[in-house]
Amino acid sequence: MDFSLNEEQQIVRDTAKEFAEKTIKPRAEDIDKNHEYPTDIVKQMGEMGFMGVAVPEEYGGSEMDNVTYVLVMEEISKACASCGVIMSVNNSLACDPVMNFGTEEQKQKYLVPMASGQKLGALTMTEPGAGSDPGHIKTTMEDKGDHWLVNGTKNFCTNGAEADFLIFLGVSNKEKGNKGLTTLIVEKDTPGLTIGKLEDKLGICGSSTTELVFEDCIISKDNTLGEPDGGFKVCMATLDGGRIGIASQALGIAKASIDEAVTYSKERVQFNKPIAANQAIQWMIADMTVEYESAKLLTLQAAWMKDQKMRYSREAAMAKLKASEAASFCADKSLQIHGGYGYTKDYSIERHFRDARICQIYEGTSEVMRMVISAWMLK
Repeated sequence: MDFSLNEEQQIVRDTAKEFAEKTIKPRAEDIDKNHEYPTDIVKQMGEMGFMGVAVPEEYGGSEMDNVTYVLVMEEISKACASCGVIMSVNNSLACDPVMNFGTEEQKQKYLVPMASGQKLGALTMTEPGAGSDPGHIKTTMEDKGDHWLVNGTKNFCTNGAEADFLIFLGVSNKEKGNKGLTTLIVEKDTPGLTIGKLEDKLGICGSSTTELVFEDCIISKDNTLGEPDGGFKVCMATLDGGRIGIASQALGIAKASIDEAVTYSKERVQFNKPIAANQAIQWMIADMTVEYESAKLLTLQAAWMKDQKMRYSREAAMAKLKASEAASFCADKSLQIHGGYGYTKDYSIERHFRDARICQIYEGTSEVMRMVISAWMLK
């Protein structure tokens, strides 16, 4: 098995790393502290081709592979997890479904501006009473002939305050359960669509997470994404790709935590020697490294399988599970190595510790990932 990166992958990874180190990392603390949406950074990521990494050039993207997407996502997220999730949502949850299920007209109208970074996309599926179980979605879509009439409330929409286009899932036939859901592309200036509560979160404070309220929104049938009543298939396929994105974000957080633990342990002197000389510290760093490297292999495997047009639902779930838990593990151990200083905002490990926690929740909790994995194994 060949684990080497090709020349293009190395160049793009190194470009992303330099951009993250020089442009994003110096801003990360203020972005987090001020809950600042990094408008200029997102614009630059678009100009660099990072907002549509695996989208064909004819639709505004960079036409690279998903392995490259993982590499770029990790570098961006290592510097700032908020910037990472903004990029991930646009790539995986907005561009992907339009690319895979959209008509040619939809691709030209919506995919091109999102993939090129001119517009921002988001997925709105979760509701107050329907998170892991989309079968309990209540937002209704009434068939009015040439349009849908949409009413309901969505919540926890990442990029919700800034997104120009929303990939929306609603109930088109309540008698059919999961088989009665339909996906739409909704424009932010649709009459009746309003942004509700802006969540005040533990971490990833530079990305917005919002409530969205739909009141008699008229959505043209031309904006139906995929087949009517086929929305569950669209969203489940989309989340498979999204899990690769979040796994990559988690890798970045894990690697940042390790790097900072290594640096601090060499500088911090106790009992007349650097704490890195203590076996207890060495073993923590060893365990962190194993968690990170194993998660990275799983994530690259899932991305490679997606590139090969293979089924990768199980692999994406494994990658997301392992990487998200590795991020929390590494951040926790790194904070422990930093001691009391790690608990203050003077060191960025405190931010990584907070940012890591959401990775085990969004785009499928760790418990749901275990359900997906075991379902595949017990077929």
